[in-house]
Amino acid sequence: MAALMLSRVVKSGFEFLQTSFRTTSLAQRCTTGNVEQVRGYYVNWRMLRDVKRRQMAFEYANDRLRMNAIRKNTILPKELQEIADKEIAAFPRDSCPVRIRNRCVMTSRPRGVKRRWRLSRIVFRHLADHNQMSGIQRAMW
Repeated sequence: MAALMLSRVVKSGFEFLQTSFRTTSLAQRCTTGNVEQVRGYYVNWRMLRDVKRRQMAFEYANDRLRMNAIRKNTILPKELQEIADKEIAAFPRDSCPVRIRNRCVMTSRPRGVKRRWRLSRIVFRHLADHNQMSGIQRAMW
């Protein structure tokens, strides 16, 4: 039962990553019958690069976890640990979760991001000051 629920969660997460690459109908322009894309779903190329890194880290997560377990197990022979080292080195660089960076979804700013809302501190304060975020108000005492 737990495995079935886990597979559903993993599947829904992967489907989310696939659907996030689609463009909206507003971001298309029609010239002489041909539809061409005007702008993408993401703010800039840095955000797109981060999304690709997240997808690759998701794809390689199971293999990387198993190889690290073999590599750090001191009971196993040294030769087996060295083989696991080489296999981890052969993985793509972007498959490492350390390379993932939290970015603001509106501006793609990499620093000062409020994790819960996925907004930078600047955008968060602007939206909160102009009463555009429900449930958020300035501190009063």
